Amino acid sequence: MQSFARPLHRTCKNIPRLFLKTNGLTNASLRFNSTQVNAAAKELNWVEYFEIRRRRRQWQTAFTIPCAMIGFFGGSFYFGSLQTDPTKPIMGVDPMIFYGGCTILCMGAGYVVGPSLGSGAWRLMNRRVVAQIDARDREFYKHITKNRVDATLQSATSPVPDHYGEKVGSLKQYRQWLRDQGKYRRKALLPEE
Repeated sequence: MQSFARPLHRTCKNIPRLFLKTNGLTNASLRFNSTQVNAAAKELNWVEYFEIRRRRRQWQTAFTIPCAMIGFFGGSFYFGSLQTDPTKPIMGVDPMIFYGGCTILCMGAGYVVGPSLGSGAWRLMNRRVVAQIDARDREFYKHITKNRVDATLQSATSPVPDHYGEKVGSLKQYRQWLRDQGKYRRKALLPEE
């Protein structure tokens, strides 16, 4: 039985090599072609990146407003249903004012959590481009870090314009951001005459 299995194993092992030789292909050319196709498919140009980034920000904004409202209504429902004694202050504050402040804090928590939920939902709906966007994000933030003005040059009356590049939404805006950074750098480093 073993004498039959060994030649069969060798024959099955050589089938891919026999197929490649008959078609004039080699393993190296197949690997090279597949990596070229994968690299081309994974490449995302800057215009597409900024468009996808804009849509992601829209998702974040769309989730922010409902989450803030849910926080407000949830807080008002919870704190409105509590039994209060107006003669007993809470931490030295009137209970109605304290519960009103807690309701506003619940709304603020919803406002803070909303963009994270929106970003998570966007990542879930756009799984095929998440790796490309993350790679482009890292590259974009490297550009921002390299070209932005040193924050120690700012003063209270003259803050650095858009230090983190949050308002950059297109190539035109990125070029304008670079000009603004250069203008601020020259203004801060060169003495006024």
